[in-house]
Order: sequence, then structure tokens, then C-alpha cells
Amino acid sequence: MLAAVAVHQDPADPIGGLELREVPAPVAPPGWTVVRVVAAALNHHDIWTLRGVGHPADRLPMVLGCDAAGYDEDGNEVVVHPVIGDPQAGGGDETLDPGRALLSERHDGAFAELLCVPRRNLIPKPAALSFAEAACLPVAWLTAYRMLFTQAQVRPGDRVLVQGAGGGVASAAIALARAAGARVYATSRSRAKLDAALEMGAHVAVPTGERLPEKVDVVVETVGEATWAHSLRSLRAGGTVVVAGATSGANPPADLNRVFYLQQRVLGSTGGTRQEFVSLLRFMESTGVRPRIDREIPLTGIHEGFRAMIDGEVTGKVIVRP
Repeated sequence: MLAAVAVHQDPADPIGGLELREVPAPVAPPGWTVVRVVAAALNHHDIWTLRGVGHPADRLPMVLGCDAAGYDEDGNEVVVHPVIGDPQAGGGDETLDPGRALLSERHDGAFAELLCVPRRNLIPKPAALSFAEAACLPVAWLTAYRMLFTQAQVRPGDRVLVQGAGGGVASAAIALARAAGARVYATSRSRAKLDAALEMGAHVAVPTGERLPEKVDVVVETVGEATWAHSLRSLRAGGTVVVAGATSGANPPADLNRVFYLQQRVLGSTGGTRQEFVSLLRFMESTGVRPRIDREIPLTGIHEGFRAMIDGEVTGKVIVRP
């Protein structure tokens, strides 16, 4: 079968390490199953793998792709939970399992016709969601859901700032927070992405670093160094910054005096559990909120899709049809 495979890593030319090649169809070991992929989605995680960040070179070659929706072996419509881990090893939370791995980190991913995963990672796809919509959810939307509702415990009426509108997690956080009854602020350096943030549900969208009209209860932070100071300045005393990424750099000035004096909380968040994924799907069914899809491409167009992501030309998710 044809697959998009990471064959080498290069920080300067990540896409140069991605090849379309024929690979053997997977054979499921005990406890695993094979999914026929109808739709997959691009993520920045794939680009980080190709850059060599957080992914040892000795694990290559590796079929990339963290997000998938399709049919199980019995023909049922499913969406794939992307965190492969043991809940018991994480105290009931597979994201805390020291041996956890995101799909495509230790096991071949979704950019192929067939995908092999543990049976517990299959979740019935709601009929109200298309395969393309379902494929947007496993990484970006599940990450945003856990950040907002498990870690930061957002409630209706809370004021939420989402930094870096246009990114996958940020876009999901805007839509989910608005649907949950929060007042949502969003930032971006791009006028087009500010406009898109308003379309996705933000009440107010301002240029990165601009002062907000009020302090917020929660900041959703995935940008890092470029927005960190603004995140802390925008947060009320006792408020929460929840962090799930640092695309612009991981070591901003901590500003610990502000953190302790105002008793601000800084929480990390990674991925989400299977139960949180089920809750996310129920939330989307009940509220009608849907992901924004930037474009759909065939597997043979995957290089162009990644190039658009790197160049900042994407708002929403890029869907691949293997």
C-alpha cells in the first residue's frame, strides 16, 4: 500500500525527508486491529518529527500521521484515539503512562490506506460527524478539550484568552470555549487569522501582544516565548495559564515574581484520555460545534499540504484522503 513515510530528518528542510513509498500492509498482533483509513489530518507534530525534534532518528523509517477516521474490520465507522498507552501505568490516565506514545512515534501512523492500533483506541464515530470532521479531532481538538475542561476547568462565563489563533489547538480551543459559554479573546499576528478567529467564535480578536479590555481567567498557551509575557500580563490574580506547546521557543523569562505574587497557576497538558475523547464527541454532538477544514488533499499532495502549513497559509485542518 502507498504511505507517506519519514525516512530522514532535517531541521532546515523537513519536507525533504518525507517520501511516498509502497509499504507492506499491517498485520495486527493480539489485542490490536486494522482500520481502513478514510480521512487523516496533518499536524505540526509530523513536521517536528521530520525536523528531528522529540523523535529519535533510529525509529525511522516511520509512517507519519496522528489523526485518523475510517472503518474497523467489521465495517463500523470509527475514529482513532491517538495516545497509545496503559491507563493503569498512569494511575488511570494513559497520558501519564511513562511509556505512552502518540501514534507515529513508535508505531506507524495514519498516512496510509490501513492503520494498525490497539482495539481500545477505537471509538465509534458519531453519525453527525463526517469522516473529514472526525479526522480533525484526535490530536488538536482532544488536546484543546483537556486543556480547557480538565486542566483549567473552564466554566460558563469564564474569560479565556487563546494565543496564536490559526493553529490547530488554538482554533479548537476558540470553538470549544465559545460553545461552553466562555467569553473568548484571541490573538494573532495575521489579520486573516484574526478574522478567522472571529468566525470560529472569538468575541474579540486582537494583534499579538495588544492589551485586552479586561483580565482573563484562563490563558490557552501553545506559542511559548513570543506570547508568554503577554499571557501572564493578561491573566487575573489566581488565574490559570495552561500550556500544551511552545512553537516559538520553550524558555521565555519566567517572571516568577508575578506568578507568586498574583498566585497565578501554570499547568501543563498533553493529549487526552480515551474517556475525554468520548466526552469531546458527545460535547460536539450536543452543541453542534464543528472543526474548520482548510482543505482536503489526496495522499499524493501531502508535500504541498505540509508546505502550506510551514508557510502559515493554513487556517483550520488539512485533511488527507489516503
